[in-house]
Amino acid sequence: YGFINTCLKSLVVEKYGEETWEKLRLQAGVQDSFLTFEVYKDEITMQLVDKACKILGVPADMVLREFGEYFFEFCKRSGYDHMLRTLGGNLYEFIENLDALHSYLSLSYQASPSRNYQAEKNEDGSMHLHYYSDRRGLCHIVPGIISAAALEFFNIEISMEIVNQTEEEERTGKKEHIVFLVTQNPVFSYKERNKCSSSPQSLTDSEKPTENQLNKEDLEKARNAIKDRGNSICPIKKSHWKTIRGIITLGKGKLLRGFDPVYPKSLWIDTKTFCNGLPFHMVFDKELRVKQAGVSIQKIVPGLQTMGISLDQYFSIVHPEVPFTISSIQKFINSQFVFRTRREMMPESWKQRPMLELRGQMLWMESLQCMLYLCSPLLRSLHELEERQMHIADIAPHDVTRDLILLNQQRLAEMELSNQLERKKEELRILSKHLEEEKKKTEALLYAMLPQHVANQLKEGKRVEAGEFKECTILFSDVVTFTNICAQCEPIQIVLMLNSMYLRFDRLTTVHDVYKVETIGDAYMVVGGVPVPVPTHAERVANFALGMIIAAKGVQNPVSGHPIQIRVGIHTGPVLAGVVGEKMPRYCLFGDTVNIASRMESHGVPSKIHLSSSAYQCLKYKNFEMTERGEIEVKGKGKMHTYFLIRNKTATENEIMGRP
Repeated sequence: YGFINTCLKSLVVEKYGEETWEKLRLQAGVQDSFLTFEVYKDEITMQLVDKACKILGVPADMVLREFGEYFFEFCKRSGYDHMLRTLGGNLYEFIENLDALHSYLSLSYQASPSRNYQAEKNEDGSMHLHYYSDRRGLCHIVPGIISAAALEFFNIEISMEIVNQTEEEERTGKKEHIVFLVTQNPVFSYKERNKCSSSPQSLTDSEKPTENQLNKEDLEKARNAIKDRGNSICPIKKSHWKTIRGIITLGKGKLLRGFDPVYPKSLWIDTKTFCNGLPFHMVFDKELRVKQAGVSIQKIVPGLQTMGISLDQYFSIVHPEVPFTISSIQKFINSQFVFRTRREMMPESWKQRPMLELRGQMLWMESLQCMLYLCSPLLRSLHELEERQMHIADIAPHDVTRDLILLNQQRLAEMELSNQLERKKEELRILSKHLEEEKKKTEALLYAMLPQHVANQLKEGKRVEAGEFKECTILFSDVVTFTNICAQCEPIQIVLMLNSMYLRFDRLTTVHDVYKVETIGDAYMVVGGVPVPVPTHAERVANFALGMIIAAKGVQNPVSGHPIQIRVGIHTGPVLAGVVGEKMPRYCLFGDTVNIASRMESHGVPSKIHLSSSAYQCLKYKNFEMTERGEIEVKGKGKMHTYFLIRNKTATENEIMGRP
């Protein structure tokens, strides 16, 4: 179920970070989220574990054990801790009842795989845990889960090691059988530790025990604690209540330890009442011959009315997956057994219906050398009851299966509703993710048209005030003989030529961090120091201009087939900048600085960078090689002293072009 994969994701994110999970899931080729009640292939989980081992550089058994420990915590957070606590009063009882818990959960989680736990006590206080599972390779999760449960519920630390590992041929094929040796170590609580070592301030110097005495006392405490816990790993009682729990007051102040049941000399119930009161029960001997059966099971399987017939002719064992022999049943005597009727042995009226399953416990009667199977119909919902044409009345009034069917019907409805909500949540998450991606694309497009802070103000509906910049550097460029080229070419050729050129120029704006103001036809306008003032505005624009000259050599003139030539003009001075218009708003620059920069370009020389005197002064001591052009007549400005920018003395061509 998705619950497992969600837990695995939570472990990776919590301990190793979101980036590790993203890397892990991409390598495993799985989705980012999983639905709790959705069934997923085992290969997904195995692939995640395999990639986790490689990425984290740890062996699989360590990853699985850590996952087991975390899975226990994950179940606690998910509300299963109360259910787990009530399984048993000690670790042995807890393990013995795990199968019963799985059987209950399978009512809701019907696709859950088969697994069995069987505990065996040893004389030295240890325990052998037999673990059977259809899934191979995941056995190392078990020590993690059991160790975490032992520490949380019974305050004991245990160590588990594999002593045997086999694959057993069962009815349904190969099944992994792992035997763990479980040993325990005592864990002292805070109060117990305080008892072991009293505070030195409360003792006089003469009363203070030596270090050796303290060690001996601690050792004796530990020994007593182990004795209190018993010679077996199972009965684990807290020392504070050890005596009180073991004493029962009876009669006139007599104190007796433990409990001894009282049995009648003869059984005060007749056969008919027994078979009616327990309508779903069967008694069979070592050869599986039926000796007795309840009235309801006789009604469903009429063959059972013939005493002495073989039980395995009419039923197959579904859980645990063991051969139908008395020895196999005795081996799993503490497990819940699920029987299923055989279709070929059912009456004609039943052959079109789903087969009936029975669930219950086995009790071995030593004196009779027979096995008693106390069971009830295994029905998960009212729909399953109706499919088998049964009624609530067919189940004994004292049997909680009645309540379980009704409760589980409600539970399944809640699960379906929860599943639908989870699916909707996942759909909304995906839509939200796509919306975020589209938002980023829109913002990227907007930021390409306007400065980011200006665009953010416009998005918030604020008015963008014009700003004055006391010093910035403006660049203009155009294509030499552009009018003649347009007259001799198809429009599409002009578009392709300009697009090729502007793509190169746009990349250079990013390399040198200058702001592209606009393009009009073949004219390209760039500014440094606007909208974010920087002291290096002139150097940035100068390096950008040098890159433009180099980049233009890679663009072909569609008429001559030779590289195109451009003119570049640069001027430094103050400007006013602001957004104009509501439809297609543009961030524009205003002031005489713009005019002079444009004049520098129009009065320039092909493949040369024309500088005004103010731009020259900014670059004069900045490692740039420049030559004087002299005084020229500038339209609308009169005579101006200008210069040419030749090269950057310290930067290579690759650095200018932003190449690796």
